[in-house]
Amino acid sequence: MAKCLRGSKWGSSLACPSFCVGRSPQGLPVHLDEELQATLHDFRLKILQTKGALSLQESILAVGEKVFSTNGQSATFDAIQEACARAGGHIAVPRSPEENEAIASFVKKYNTYAYVGLIEGPSPGDFRYSDGTPVNYTNWYPGEPAGRGTEQCVEMYTDGRWNDRNCLYNRLTICEF
Repeated sequence: MAKCLRGSKWGSSLACPSFCVGRSPQGLPVHLDEELQATLHDFRLKILQTKGALSLQESILAVGEKVFSTNGQSATFDAIQEACARAGGHIAVPRSPEENEAIASFVKKYNTYAYVGLIEGPSPGDFRYSDGTPVNYTNWYPGEPAGRGTEQCVEMYTDGRWNDRNCLYNRLTICEF
């Protein structure tokens, strides 16, 4: 198994692409391999073009390191989680006012509510991120959460505020990457 350079995004002992160790497939240092550099340049260009095209369609928004995207379709919470996972992401989770506003812009555009990646924990009213970690940012509608164990998911209203809701309603699909 190949070893990656310390500090690389693949860690120190995981399988990784050949460029991780600083050599091209031809054995040259990466910065000297003109063919590899041309290929990387082409990839960067294609990524920027795709990102630009999607942003013109208002189906993608970048906030910090995150990219939020919607297909404009509605589904249940579980179906949204599956769709996002198939696309290589997960259900959108606002962890700051800026991220909340980005997600809310899709909700406003489609004039429908959306689920966010929060679920009720073992104790009623104790909401956590979908990965089980404690929530560090909230934007509850006044008086919410009010389901106390009967509404395990969280939806976002068109004003960006949150409400706890049963997970079986159809809501706008918004993923983050």
